[in-house]
Amino acid sequence: MAQVLEFKLPDLGEGLTEAEIVRWLVQVGDVVAVDQPVVEVETAKASVEVPCPYGGVVTARYGEEGAELPVGAPLLTVAVGEPDGKSTAGSGNVLVGYGTSESPGRRRRVRPVALTGGGASGNGATGARAAVNGTKAASPGVNGTAAAPAPSLPATALPSDGPVPVISPLVRRLAREGGLDLRRLAGSGPDGLILRADVERALRAGAGQGSGRTAEAPVAMPVQAVASASASASVPGEVRVPLKGIRGAVADKLSRSRREIPDATCWVDADATELMRARAAMNAAGGTKISLVALLARICAAALARFPELNSSVDTEAREIVQHPYVHLGFAAQTERGLVVPVVRDAHTRDAESLTGEFARLTEAARAGTLTPGELTGGTFTLNNYGVFGVDGSTPIVNHPEAAMLGVGRIVPKPWVHEGELAVRQVVQLSLTFDHRVCDGGTAGGFLRYVADCVEQPAVLLRTL
Repeated sequence: MAQVLEFKLPDLGEGLTEAEIVRWLVQVGDVVAVDQPVVEVETAKASVEVPCPYGGVVTARYGEEGAELPVGAPLLTVAVGEPDGKSTAGSGNVLVGYGTSESPGRRRRVRPVALTGGGASGNGATGARAAVNGTKAASPGVNGTAAAPAPSLPATALPSDGPVPVISPLVRRLAREGGLDLRRLAGSGPDGLILRADVERALRAGAGQGSGRTAEAPVAMPVQAVASASASASVPGEVRVPLKGIRGAVADKLSRSRREIPDATCWVDADATELMRARAAMNAAGGTKISLVALLARICAAALARFPELNSSVDTEAREIVQHPYVHLGFAAQTERGLVVPVVRDAHTRDAESLTGEFARLTEAARAGTLTPGELTGGTFTLNNYGVFGVDGSTPIVNHPEAAMLGVGRIVPKPWVHEGELAVRQVVQLSLTFDHRVCDGGTAGGFLRYVADCVEQPAVLLRTL
């Protein structure tokens, strides 16, 4: 007799608590092999394919494409077993991060077959589960039809004390900042689990009631009523873009940076003519073509060695400034999925050729959406080359929890006084946004002036190597 096993959304690492279903790779009735990818999900860090540790027949899927699921929520059920009654062993892998490393060439879809033996009943192994984000999707049975969704409890039916069905720290923080009592809110997730979408709907509905709502008397409504109120308040032709996935992660991080970091910005114009000539000479010598961003990264690493205060972060709980002994250099990369900041590990130990190769690799991975969580976290300083967008200057937001970011505008011909004569030179605007808690203006100005000197006279950099 077949045994029905439930596969839950695994811990994807780096503190991630939820993921959005982008694309199902299997259908109900498909036969899957051990460690075969079954669903593609998008987290706040990257898009990944999740492998199933069981081999057998898919009997149910939970959640439609576009739905968000918390870590630990059911993804699908699989009937495993053989005609002689022996159970098929799973992979035993701990599914943290990207799961197994099976090559894409080995992945294949198997033709669906009819389930025989004592499989799951039409309502799945654990009963119907409501889809998240207020959708009407429910778990399909063996024949692929959807079972009835589990109704959400009205807010008044929830107990006023006892544990609150929330597992995401982000959801708790969002409710706390909005003055919302989670005990009075009905969750739309499995077994009444309160999701971020539930809190956001309740907060929007509360905002519509006027300024009379307080933290002591939050407005809580059943999920269905909140969804209806939100829909009726929409203006015809209005476009609503959900803040989730990478876009949502960027919004959360930038908002936190603005709340916590007292930032300041200073800037200076620099003559980059000699730097551009030095790069042209390096590339004319043959070998790997050195990128401009790689040279700027070398300059940043040398400047941080002289001004380590800017290669730090603030431990607010301990009230300490933590200066890092390494430079993990983040750089802003614009992709179709939004802005991401890949991190070049140990940039201070790399030469220009190595930096060029690593920048190229990470940029390609960012555009393909294959960056791992480890490649998107852990930065200690960020280099932001917004000149590629054709702008001269900017006052960027510090990439929390870092303490500073160097911005580089476009390099354009401009009139410039060079050696006492007016000439046309390649001029760039450099800006430094920094956390004023880690240093004062003198340190920030010294860092930026050193960077500008290296841009104007690359030989300055050679003296420090």
